[in-house]
Amino acid sequence: MYRNKKISIVIPAYNEEKLIKPTLEHIPPLIDKIYVIDDASTDGMTAIVKEIARKDSRVELISHPKNEGPGQAIITGYLRSSKDGFDITVVVGGDFQMPLEQVEQFLDPLIDGQADYAKGNRFLLWDITREQMPRIRILGNIIITGLTKIASGYYKVMDVVDGYTAITKRAIETINWDNAWKKYGYPMDFLIRLNAYGFRVKDIARTPIYLKGERQSQIKGFRYALKTSPMLIRGFIWRMLFKYVYRDFHPLVFFFFCGLVFLPLGLLFGLYLIYLSLAGIGVSGPKAILCALLVLTGLQFVLFGMWFDMEASK
Repeated sequence: MYRNKKISIVIPAYNEEKLIKPTLEHIPPLIDKIYVIDDASTDGMTAIVKEIARKDSRVELISHPKNEGPGQAIITGYLRSSKDGFDITVVVGGDFQMPLEQVEQFLDPLIDGQADYAKGNRFLLWDITREQMPRIRILGNIIITGLTKIASGYYKVMDVVDGYTAITKRAIETINWDNAWKKYGYPMDFLIRLNAYGFRVKDIARTPIYLKGERQSQIKGFRYALKTSPMLIRGFIWRMLFKYVYRDFHPLVFFFFCGLVFLPLGLLFGLYLIYLSLAGIGVSGPKAILCALLVLTGLQFVLFGMWFDMEASK
């Protein structure tokens, strides 16, 4: 128990035989239950977990018959934790990359009613993070975060790929997880769904852990951004329709719709005018003005939509 709340921790793990043991051994006593979700590992990880479970009664191994991805592993843990009656569910990786001694910082905002979902933000401790996190991952993280801010509507969050999180039982039970993203990229998709249902998110400063010589995160910055971009676009459209049309109509949908019509038209018209110019065909002033008006009008509509979205998500 922690502050009269029952706390569980979910650890999605796949082939983590080297790092699952230190991860489990560093879980503090305030955690009442430990769910290790084995996502069809092929190494010796499950044997290690079972051995630790014999010594620590809090540990329970839940195995997927086939590999379904870290997102689904977390959802499996969420649903089991909620069914078992735990008030808050913490999530950490099985790669010993998250400082478990800082878990209280994730729990306090939820218990105090300041947020429904707490997530790690390594950039709040910039001096430490820039020394430990590879530069290419920092750049990739920033690109993904920029896209996720728009897709999720949480414009003040940073380090959106951080998997160190805590969530309330109410949020778990409210959100429909059936269509959630199951693979890598799940943290951004989860943020989109949290916003769509009106939950509050808080960034928590936490230190990164990188062990030399050990493979931990499998995320590759630019490749990861390219792979998850279609998911973010789909998620953005779904959130607009679900939150601002289905649940409660909001005029910002009109602004985004107009922006997504006028801006592409202006850009395409501009490319056409450039083509004409390169072909030696003169471009009249009115056409150039029309192109500029389309682009500027589209940008204006998009910016208005983003501002309304930011205000609605506070």
